[in-house]
Amino acid sequence: MENKKTMDEIFDFLPPNVRKLLINNFNIYSIGAEEIRLRLNKPLIVVGNDSDYFVDSNGNFTQEINKAYLTTKEDIKKALEIIQNFSVYSYGEELKNGYITIPGGHRIGISGRTIVENGYIKSIKDIAFINYRIAKEIIGAANKVIDYIITPTLSVYNTLIISPPQCGKTTLLRDLVRQLSNGIKSKNIKGFKVGLVDERSEIAACFFGEPKNDVGIRTDVLDGCPKSQGIFLLIRSMSPQIIATDEIGKVEDADALMEGANAGVKVIATMHGSDIEDLYKKIELKKLHCNYFERIIVLGRSKGVGTIEKIYDKEGKILFKHSG
Repeated sequence: MENKKTMDEIFDFLPPNVRKLLINNFNIYSIGAEEIRLRLNKPLIVVGNDSDYFVDSNGNFTQEINKAYLTTKEDIKKALEIIQNFSVYSYGEELKNGYITIPGGHRIGISGRTIVENGYIKSIKDIAFINYRIAKEIIGAANKVIDYIITPTLSVYNTLIISPPQCGKTTLLRDLVRQLSNGIKSKNIKGFKVGLVDERSEIAACFFGEPKNDVGIRTDVLDGCPKSQGIFLLIRSMSPQIIATDEIGKVEDADALMEGANAGVKVIATMHGSDIEDLYKKIELKKLHCNYFERIIVLGRSKGVGTIEKIYDKEGKILFKHSG
């Protein structure tokens, strides 16, 4: 059962008391759990189905806040010990970015008091807030959009996926990479060489270099590398036909993408936003406005996480609009 496998990956990183409460809660599967939130001396909350669920001292969901289990200082301490033991070599370096990625592509976010030197975050201390963001690998997630990004000559359009947080853009990107890398026999696509820049280790979920998520047989992964540097590196070293990466938004990201275009490489990327207007508002991506992205896919939640709301062409014409 895929949901059980996913949750087992998360349970391994929960502090003992919280794990004990949740591991026998069968409702955690039915709500499509997306987050487990630990906040010091605040209710333990599981997020799913666009709702918050408090967890009581028996491990059951409740809507009564006065019955909720309160996260203790010991819970936070134990959670951080587990995370540190998992990533003993990169613990400090990763956590100063506010998160660490664990097998399965799940991200554990942390928050507390920052130590700043010369305008940069050196470390985070007094951690009191932990968020377990649950990644979901959905084989076939790209089935509804694949026809829109394949050109008549069986190449690929430069494609941007836009969505608010937790609306499925990484899941969609991952499955697009998988399908294009493996090839699609029914569409006479033999498969492309894909270079995947996985800066946050969420797409391929590499563990000691090996992808734990299925990103296809012709995909080369550059794990934990800044996008701007990774795009240049892959173009020089791995001769990709397609570059895929997550969450673009900086000037250097745009520069790297343009370099890829000049090298004849196609790009599939994601960006935070609610619609195409958000792309036009981002000054950092201004140079990409002039028809760089030939397909723009907008995701939302109108019919649940990952709803394909709209698909645009490079002129801004709507090719698809969700009618629900």
